[in-house]
Amino acid sequence: MTADRATPGAGARRDPVATTPYGAVRGRCEGGIAVFRGIPYAAPPFGPRRFGPPRPPEPWDGVRDAGAFGPTAPKPPYSEAFAAYLSDPVVPGDDCLNLNVWTPEPGRGARLPVLVWFHGGALTRGSSAVPVYDGRHFARDGVVFVSVNHRLGVEGYGLFPGVPANPGLRDQLAALRWVHESIEAFGGDPSLITLAGQSAGAISAGALIAAPQAQGLFRRAVLQSGPPEAFERDKVRRMVRRMANRLKVPATAEAFAAVDRDLLLRTQAEISRLSSPVLGGPAFGIVVDGDLVPRHPLDALADGDAARGTDLLLGWTRDEYRLWLVPGGLLERVDRLGAVALAGAMARCRCGPEVPRGYRALYPGAGTAETVGQMVTDHLLRLPLQRLADARPGSSYVYEFAWPSLRPGLGACHALELGFVFDTGGLPESARLAGDGAPQDLADAMHGAWVRFVATGDPGWEPWDSTHPVRVFGEGDRTPYTERGPRDRALALWSADARRAPEGRGEPEGRGEREGPEGRGGPEGVRETGTPPPPAPSGSRPGRTLRGPELRAVVRRLRRTGGVGRD
Repeated sequence: MTADRATPGAGARRDPVATTPYGAVRGRCEGGIAVFRGIPYAAPPFGPRRFGPPRPPEPWDGVRDAGAFGPTAPKPPYSEAFAAYLSDPVVPGDDCLNLNVWTPEPGRGARLPVLVWFHGGALTRGSSAVPVYDGRHFARDGVVFVSVNHRLGVEGYGLFPGVPANPGLRDQLAALRWVHESIEAFGGDPSLITLAGQSAGAISAGALIAAPQAQGLFRRAVLQSGPPEAFERDKVRRMVRRMANRLKVPATAEAFAAVDRDLLLRTQAEISRLSSPVLGGPAFGIVVDGDLVPRHPLDALADGDAARGTDLLLGWTRDEYRLWLVPGGLLERVDRLGAVALAGAMARCRCGPEVPRGYRALYPGAGTAETVGQMVTDHLLRLPLQRLADARPGSSYVYEFAWPSLRPGLGACHALELGFVFDTGGLPESARLAGDGAPQDLADAMHGAWVRFVATGDPGWEPWDSTHPVRVFGEGDRTPYTERGPRDRALALWSADARRAPEGRGEPEGRGEREGPEGRGGPEGVRETGTPPPPAPSGSRPGRTLRGPELRAVVRRLRRTGGVGRD
């Protein structure tokens, strides 16, 4: 793929100026596209505003320069293993609640569709300055593209007494409101806003389209490899308490605000070092708060009236789990653990032994790591996305990205599709994940489908119905094609398991809305429910179930076979 291609109307222009509710900003003309970077949508979230909801920025006089990316939110770096695949620039400064705009026609009257992008990174890393997220090609194709920075980790998702929950999600709502109020000055149509994100960004977009305060601020949504979800409040509290114990301070916002910022980040990274999406573990996440998130977002979207009439583009990659297991060599270690790894996956997913047996039957040549990876991916990601599509037939479109990376072992891993969606595969940062020589025709197909969806609500294939049409991108040498129900047999295993499950066992991690008692909880990332633990997988000692302490040992042993970071 190429990073730079001819843009309509390219040529010399004066640096563009646009007016926002807080003052004028001067961007840059780059290849015929007007680019504004680092525009503040809220005040710096530090000092007296630390851990609180976002506040409006101070207005400014004159014209503010918007030629460079603004500060990124405080975050720890990726581990060395993950940094080989993922770029995560750091821009110092406190004014981290900022956004960027790429537009082909700045000024009122153009009324172009708008795409608002929330980055991935497990709500602890990432930023809008990641080069793969360059919006020039969306603007080249007639879309006003906006990317957003927001608070991360304990700053954005810590849970403290007396402080509103989810400040990072509240930042994103403030950015969406800014876009709705301001985007006409950049050539956008506030009635044609699409919220989009990948991984944690998709989780955020899913929570926002379910939020009562966001209704009417968007028209469409794209959820890439991330379902609407909410963590249990006590899981997040445990993460905060662990940090407080390590820091030897109370688990309060005031005490955390007094800690050196770098020390806070190092402590957060140390506590979460052994967690991963496949194996669970201590983490930060969106929680039900009775306000912005009054109920679990997936329930609000599937069973409620939230976002009715919203067009949805939903999907996943074929081998999501490989990004979580290949760096650091964890995939081989999981294979060697065999039945122990399957027991950990059952604990993670709260399922019985029939589920891994079913996956073994569906994928007879798969090793333990692939079985575990596909199980957890289906449980945490594909099942909830398909439930959402089932609740919105006729207006939902589903895809699967199947092209395997040219980097050894990655397959069609998590985040690999981004360089194709953005048509930025020629950048070195995209090649970290894809390798050199990724196919331009696949980028043309995916990027074109996303542009069509943002503009019209139709990406170019059949909407979801009872036959479960899925658009497959990158399967061998085939052009994109539609397959009916490619994941149905695997996902049916979970429906059968739910019917067999004893009461309480089938509720997945992160779905609860009730707070557990302070200081309680099962293995890291596995909730105690008072119900029997799952039985051991085939191959373990017959007639024996794994007890609570043994489950803890299984999951911890899995995590400690290699320090895995979260994407």
